[in-house]
Amino acid sequence: MSRVIVLGAGVIGASVAYHLALAGADVTVIEAGGPAAGTSSATFAMDVTHLKTPVSYYEFNRRSAALHTELAAEVGGASWRHAAPTVQWANTAAEQRSLRERATRLRSWGHPCRFADPAELRELAPAVDPSACPAEEIVVHEATAWYDAPLFVRSLLDRAALLGADIHYGLRATALTLDGGRVRGVRTGSRRWEAGWVVNCAGPDADRIAGFAGVRLPMERVPGLVGETTPVPEARLEAILTTPEVDLRPAPGDRVCSISWPIDALLPHEPAPGDGLTPQERLHRQGQRLIPALRSARLAGARIGVRPVPTDGLPLVGTSPAAPGLYSVVTHSGVNLAPLLGRLVAGEIGEGRPSAELAPYRVTRDPAATVQDESLHRMSGERAALQTDAGAGAAQA
Repeated sequence: MSRVIVLGAGVIGASVAYHLALAGADVTVIEAGGPAAGTSSATFAMDVTHLKTPVSYYEFNRRSAALHTELAAEVGGASWRHAAPTVQWANTAAEQRSLRERATRLRSWGHPCRFADPAELRELAPAVDPSACPAEEIVVHEATAWYDAPLFVRSLLDRAALLGADIHYGLRATALTLDGGRVRGVRTGSRRWEAGWVVNCAGPDADRIAGFAGVRLPMERVPGLVGETTPVPEARLEAILTTPEVDLRPAPGDRVCSISWPIDALLPHEPAPGDGLTPQERLHRQGQRLIPALRSARLAGARIGVRPVPTDGLPLVGTSPAAPGLYSVVTHSGVNLAPLLGRLVAGEIGEGRPSAELAPYRVTRDPAATVQDESLHRMSGERAALQTDAGAGAAQA
């Protein structure tokens, strides 16, 4: 197999690099920061298969989520996958009907989820204040998990290095080099790197990289705030909670990780909500409302990551006729999809044959605005609601 340059050492770049090295490629990884230094260190990192539509994309995510266990056993060491049920609920009657409809659809696809009485929260998440759940029923997804994304990246890059991969940190790609219309390498400042393939796994920076070859990737850069508390052993959070105001999950070292779609909708230019709190303080306040034990903790680690989001929510994978030799891989929910995407991309590059599984996700497709996964619907819905409220306020003014 020829020499391959992988740009980016996040979850996607690490998986692609490992699978290429495993297949015998001469791999060079170039990363502007460090391992998992970008979006991969500022992600909620959970199995989001239940939020994926259409059914073909649901199945794609389901297969990749299952591969995490296989991949962890393959590379050895501590596992980055932590099994935990996911508990959902909604506040309003309309939202509860919508949640029930989605869960019913998932069950028809063979997804393991069930309806339960909110009283079961006492067993699933004893630290949760029962009054914080106004719903008449909750939805429990049995076979889900959360991921330690930095450990995932380090584990795969370490194994790739043992297989001969050459990994360089602190180098920012400043250009792609072309020869006869084909991408032949990368420039990092004054240094030139040559290869038969350049794999663009640069996450939110992927469109800039593709632009060096005259290719535009239909994607957006969406900011998201992820918080992590100081250790709170008394919280005893053993489930993943997804609620209208905040999502919470366990994190290593008796910590709790949190995100909030409503708060993210205010980023990066947030209007003053009138409470005088920063986004980080509001995020922690929401978590404390759900789990009172968090009142004894601080939000010690809070980062705003930039999500690379294809405009229709589905991955962008492959090459463009305008830039042969450049292979791009861009996706939302990267931690969930990294095992399968890494395997399939390495297979395409190594064998030179297109994968039928990747056919719906080609970078050359015309993204359809009506084909979006549920997580993108939720993200877009919060932002649309914010824009509507802002427009109404401006009209009244």
